[in-house]
Formats: sequence, C-alpha cells, structure tokens
Amino acid sequence: MADGQGYGLLEGKKGLIFGALDDRSIAWRIALACQREGAEFSLSNAPVALRFGDLDELSEITGAEVFPCDVTKEDEIQELMQNVKEEHGEIDFMLHAIGMSPNVRKKKDYKELNYNWLQQTLDISSVSLHKVIRYADEADLLNDGASILALSYIGAQRIFSKYSDMNDAKALLESIARNYGSRLADRGIRVNTISQAPTKTSAGSGIKGFDGMYTFAEKLAPLGNPTADECADYCVTLFSDLTRKVTMQNLYHDGGFVTAGINEEMINDLANMYSEDEAE
Repeated sequence: MADGQGYGLLEGKKGLIFGALDDRSIAWRIALACQREGAEFSLSNAPVALRFGDLDELSEITGAEVFPCDVTKEDEIQELMQNVKEEHGEIDFMLHAIGMSPNVRKKKDYKELNYNWLQQTLDISSVSLHKVIRYADEADLLNDGASILALSYIGAQRIFSKYSDMNDAKALLESIARNYGSRLADRGIRVNTISQAPTKTSAGSGIKGFDGMYTFAEKLAPLGNPTADECADYCVTLFSDLTRKVTMQNLYHDGGFVTAGINEEMINDLANMYSEDEAE
C-alpha cells in the first residue's frame, strides 16, 4: 500500500530516514509511505551504500534531500543533524533502519566470532541508535512529541543460529531504545523498536539460511509474514499523533509469530517426516 491512497496521517510533519538502499528495503518502503501520508523528510545512508544502492532514485521520487553519513563517526553525525536542521528546521520523526554484521557476512560461527568484527556489528547496528538520538537532541532537531523508531528482530529474544551476533546487536538496540525513551519522555518524545518478521529484502536475503527462517515464520505465524509495505504502514501509525502514548516498547509486527506455538499443518508435517525417518 506504500504508494496507494493515503490518509494524511503525517500531513505537515518532517523527518529523517536512515537506511534506505533499494526498492526492496524496508526503509525505502517506509519513505514512500511517509510521502503518501503527507510528510517531508531527508534520507541518509553510509557513503559506501550510496555508491552501490539506488538512493538517488528514491530522492527523485520523493523530493527528499540525501545526506551521506557514516554512523560510526560522531563528527559526520553532528554534521548531518546540522544539515537536516537547515533543511527542515525541527523534525517530528526519525527512522533507524541500520544493521550490518561482518561475522554474518563472512559466515563466522558464533563460537568463533572475530571480536573486532563484533565491535563493528554493535557499533553499526546498535550503538548508532544512541549516537543519532544524542546528536539530534543536542542539535535541538527533535520537536516535542517526536517519534523515533528502530527496526529490530525477534532474534533479540530468541536464538536464530544463523543470525549469529546480530541476535546480540538487536538486544542492545532494544535496550538503548528503552533507555532513551525514558529520558526523552518529559518532552513527549517516543522511542520504540519494531520487531519485523523475516522480510525478503537485499539485507535479509544475505543471511545464510534466510529462506528457511522465512518459510518457518510464514508457516507458523497465523497471519503469515507481513511485507515491507505492510511494515511501512505500521510505522506510519507510530510516527503519527495516533500513538502519542506508546513508548519504550518493542512492538512485534510478525503476523502473530511471537505468540504462536505450532499449527496443525506443521505438527502433521513433522510427524510424517519423523515417522519416515524411523521407518528407514
């Protein structure tokens, strides 16, 4: 629905969106949904991502200014916040859709993590949320009542072996959101994370065993896996004034996966599979 009929939920609001890469990425779909609902915003990603992604295309579609920023470098974040303030004044929402693990990319077993790479994972995928909130706050960029969202995954609570140190990174990400949410609440600023189901994006598809994770979640979730566009619609509601008292939450957007036990189809399939194994 990201490019369909809107409801004006973000009319007059301004924001900053981190992490859009190509039209398969969730942040890209969120940007389209925000435009549909009447928002203006800036886009940001790392310089290397700008070289290999399609962010200029999204900029043309939405009219959003693109600001390169390596979120591991504090001076670049500070400069970004000043640039966004010059562009929009104060902003009403910010999306953190940033995550990367060298250990996952290089298929390092969790028991054999490269600790330098682990530090990069945490810095890029988690600590960056603290940094962007801090420097947005210090630049007086955030309006009272603003909404900050970060994309997470249920790997923060449950172990998915192929997700490796990203399980740890998402747990830290959610903790930072709660901590900052408590500290900005006096200004009505909300900080939440959304635990999205496995989604067929460029980043997700790069995880070894992703197809299995996707299929498992699709079969187990009563409503099935939500798409990137459905996630975008949910984010819009959390950027809007309709959710002014929702903060410090990890919100599951996974078709019911988080609370499902198992369904009859999977029970029957497993029973048949193991009975065949025993027969052999």
